[in-house]
Amino acid sequence: MLLVSAPILGFPEKAALAKVVDSGWLTMGDQVRAFEEAFAAVHDAVDCVAVSSCTAALHLILHGLGIGPGDEVLVPSLTFVATANAVLYVGATPVFVDIESAEVPLMSLSDAEAKCTGRTKAVILVHFAGYLADREEWQRFARVRGLHIVEDAAHAPGLKEVGTYGAAAAFSFYGNKNMTTAEGGAVIARDAQLRETIRQARGHGMTSGTHQRLNSRTPQYDVTMLGFNYRMDELRAAIGLVQLQNLQEWNEIRRILVVLYRRLIADYCSAVTVPFGKPRTSAYHIMPVLLPHDVDRQTVIDHLRTKGIQTTIHYTPVHQMTLYRQMFTEIHLPKTEDFAQRELTIPLHPQITASAIESVVVALATA
Repeated sequence: MLLVSAPILGFPEKAALAKVVDSGWLTMGDQVRAFEEAFAAVHDAVDCVAVSSCTAALHLILHGLGIGPGDEVLVPSLTFVATANAVLYVGATPVFVDIESAEVPLMSLSDAEAKCTGRTKAVILVHFAGYLADREEWQRFARVRGLHIVEDAAHAPGLKEVGTYGAAAAFSFYGNKNMTTAEGGAVIARDAQLRETIRQARGHGMTSGTHQRLNSRTPQYDVTMLGFNYRMDELRAAIGLVQLQNLQEWNEIRRILVVLYRRLIADYCSAVTVPFGKPRTSAYHIMPVLLPHDVDRQTVIDHLRTKGIQTTIHYTPVHQMTLYRQMFTEIHLPKTEDFAQRELTIPLHPQITASAIESVVVALATA
């Protein structure tokens, strides 16, 4: 089966894991700190905070910003559910915003403007499929209204622009991402005070961690804020350090494969469209295509599966999921809903060959 995504793992990752096991120290320690420094350097940031997931990263950012009950946060519905869940975690209300268009399925600035109220405190920008939102436009939007910008950069690691939009950016290292630690995430926050609040909150709000106390004169610690168990461990950090060395090369391979996909789709099945046709900075995380309105998507999925090709959907809109339908009734986002009904994600990862891409496009054309 040709998979939609696949991690690249080998001897270097095995060796890094074995080294951690042999060290006898598995919980957050030197490997985590080294990974934080290396990941920050890739993004031209002073520092970052490694955590257990991108969901944890989003939660910690909103918590660190003091967002809570009575506040509203603008979020896209075309995203993984964790984006909206994190808003609920802090007791705030997610306000769902439509996408700009099928061509640019990123949060609509005009719809965001229409949905701002006196209770709006932040906006979460999702860099869908790895394509970056327009930084200057969103910064103007937030500045005029006094809003925090939070980036959900789960799809966009390795881009130096990420983490520069506003308060902070959240990253994912889940198994299907451009680089992986199996489970894991990180926060880049340019403000030192916010960054250190997030760092302390990830470990129960404790003033020191176990590894720090090992190397200090006293085993005592204090708890000075509400915190959570959102730490990254040494095993995951060790994998991350190896993966990070290849991230830029892997992202470039993804770019080349997307260029090939676009050319072949235009040649073989021009009725299928590919979003983001105009140049835009991207980490090329996934390969979304839009089927024509008169095509049954399940038929296409089944046909590609008979050819040994996995597909998936990004995403079922969050506002249409049962939990959110029950909490927020009568929400209608026409552009998001149309996009989500026609979107199909086809395989994209650095191990795919040109011939495999051609076979995917041929299968798509004959579905």
